[in-house]
Amino acid sequence: MKKIVDTLKNIWSIDELKNRIIFTLTLLLVYRVGCHVVLPGINPNDLVTNTGQNGLLGLFNMFAGGAFNNASIFALGIMPYISASIAMQLAQIAIPQLQKMSKEDSGRKKITLITRYVTVGVTLFQAIGYITYLRSQNGNAIMTNTFAWSLTTIIILTTGTLFVMWLGEKITDKGIGNGTSLIITAGIIARLPSSIAQEFASSSLLIFLIEIAVMVLIIMAIILLVQGTRRIPLNYARRIVGGASSAKDISGNRDFIPIKVNSSGVMPIIFAQAMLFIPSTLVGFSNTETAQGLAKSLSDPGSTIYNIVYAVLVIGFTYLYTALIFNPTQMADDLKRNNGFIPGIKPGEDTANYIGAIMDRITLPGAIFLALIGIMPGVAGQLKITQGFASFYGGTSMLIMVGVVLDTLQQIESQLLMRHYDGLMKTGRITGRQAVSA
Repeated sequence: MKKIVDTLKNIWSIDELKNRIIFTLTLLLVYRVGCHVVLPGINPNDLVTNTGQNGLLGLFNMFAGGAFNNASIFALGIMPYISASIAMQLAQIAIPQLQKMSKEDSGRKKITLITRYVTVGVTLFQAIGYITYLRSQNGNAIMTNTFAWSLTTIIILTTGTLFVMWLGEKITDKGIGNGTSLIITAGIIARLPSSIAQEFASSSLLIFLIEIAVMVLIIMAIILLVQGTRRIPLNYARRIVGGASSAKDISGNRDFIPIKVNSSGVMPIIFAQAMLFIPSTLVGFSNTETAQGLAKSLSDPGSTIYNIVYAVLVIGFTYLYTALIFNPTQMADDLKRNNGFIPGIKPGEDTANYIGAIMDRITLPGAIFLALIGIMPGVAGQLKITQGFASFYGGTSMLIMVGVVLDTLQQIESQLLMRHYDGLMKTGRITGRQAVSA
């Protein structure tokens, strides 16, 4: 306990770090207040919130911090910006011109500008869809259902998303941690107290304590998944650094290439959830009992077929997304260009094949583990745990929370160590999702 108190004192004694933390918390508070500001022309007392925790709409509501169900000015949240960012990342892989631009400072600025324009387009499209959803689910809540109201609402929703995007960028620049991730995490954590209270009221004390203990074990397992890396040893050839008068001979430098067990992060789970939403959408075009029964099974997290299909999709998307973001050939070329080599492996194609083979081997256990984490909320629901509390037993919510908390703690620890203070841990260092070379 004394170690924690001393660490907090050290954090508060560093003016720059203290100001960054206060700035971050202030902007997050602004975001959370905005999540409860209802759109003009909406009666909050007549709102119907039936998106649930699962499905595509439940995913939107989670990313929006509950603002989607509240018909808030931030109802679309940061999701359009995330969608635009993912689209631009995939475009950089598919379009050589964008890939070339991403390697230059000026090019990255242009890509950032393009991402913002794409965000506006995605937000306008989703705002129209959200208005359609409000009319179908909350017709009585709309007090003035006119074209002028629709146009005004589209403008407000688009402005709200752009403002949330601006908050995220400001947190990243002048605060602590990744702004976009912290905004999502703030919305997820906001649901935790009410979920705990609901579960505590519906179960005995002993069962509740067991559930908390199991959740702690799941969190520890997720930390292992997030931080797990396979280090490939790396050597550098003899290099002469400096001019003729101050030349230094740097020989035998050793390093490593950190290959993450879960390089794809939470994206496979998000893609799998989106794919499982498609059958229930297509069943509207069919009146057969077989199709309706299959769609019902694929939309029920407690069904066996749902969990099997969900796990297979997560494993498949893990391999797919890893293949998109991880390029062994480019990594081998970069090593060859910098006179680096893996001991016992020839530079060039052999190095690329070696790195690719290791990536394939460690991706399989990572994908299986990720699939197990993904289906845990459904398993918890089958054990009569309340839906809100069960969503924190794994899945998207817990993966995002753990990853973002580790990243933020890593940045705080870096600030402390840079000023010669003790880190947050007595032994070792927090590595977060970014491996640090030793």
